[in-house]
Amino acid sequence: MNKSLTRSIGFWLLLVLSLASAGVGAWLVAGQVGSMTSTLLDNTATGVDVYVGQSLVVVGSVLLGAGIIGILIAVALSAVQSLLPAAAPVVVEPIDWAAEEPTAESPATEDPARASEVEQTGVDAATAEGVTEPATETVGDERQNGSSGSTATATKISVK
Repeated sequence: MNKSLTRSIGFWLLLVLSLASAGVGAWLVAGQVGSMTSTLLDNTATGVDVYVGQSLVVVGSVLLGAGIIGILIAVALSAVQSLLPAAAPVVVEPIDWAAEEPTAESPATEDPARASEVEQTGVDAATAEGVTEPATETVGDERQNGSSGSTATATKISVK
C-alpha cells in the first residue's frame, strides 16, 4: 500500500486531535494555576479553589502531555515517510492500434490440412472457439451427425 502520508485520514486525525488535546490541556493548566495563584496571594482562597484547582491542573497536564506525545508521533511519522523510498510510478504506454492490423485471412487458409477440413465440415475448428464437433454415429452404412440423445442436447444445456 503506497499511500502518501498527507492523504491519510489517520495521520490528519492524529495531528488535529493532538493539537486539540495540547491546546485544551494548556488552557486548563494556565487558567487553574493563574486562578489558584491569585486567590492564594489575596488570602481569599477557599477549599474548592485549592483542591478542585489541583485536580483540574492534573487533568490539564495529562491532556497537554498526550497532545505533545501525539504531535511528536506525527512528526516521527513524517520523518520516517520521508526516509522511505518513493514507489516508482508505473509508466503505461498508449496502445498503438496501427501496429496490430487484423488479418483478413482465415487461419484455415494458412494450413492446407485445415483447409481441407474446413471444406469437408464447413466449420473452422480454430475459429469456433469452445465449440466441439458434433458426435457422429455410424448406423450401418449411414453416418448420423448430431447428438444421440444426450442429456446436454435434450435439455439444451451448453457444454463446453
